[in-house]
Amino acid sequence: MNDFLSGTVFGLCLVAGLFFLRFWRKTRDRFFAFFAASFWLMGLHRLVLMLMRLTDSEHVVAAYLIRLLSFVLILLAIIDKNRAAPRR
Repeated sequence: MNDFLSGTVFGLCLVAGLFFLRFWRKTRDRFFAFFAASFWLMGLHRLVLMLMRLTDSEHVVAAYLIRLLSFVLILLAIIDKNRAAPRR
């Protein structure tokens, strides 16, 4: 059951990334590109965790660095959006 839920979260992260990519293509706003990349990294994190569980690896910390990078991208997106020059 755990593998099923992890696979579902993986798929939904990819779909959410495509959702934000669609908005980026319409607006060309970097905010949406950062969020798309962030959700794809979260999906990659789930995939790596599933594969590590199959091999009984003890190097799970490396997988969580992917998740950390994902949250850093979200933070950068918010900072970038708030520092943007106002449009005339």
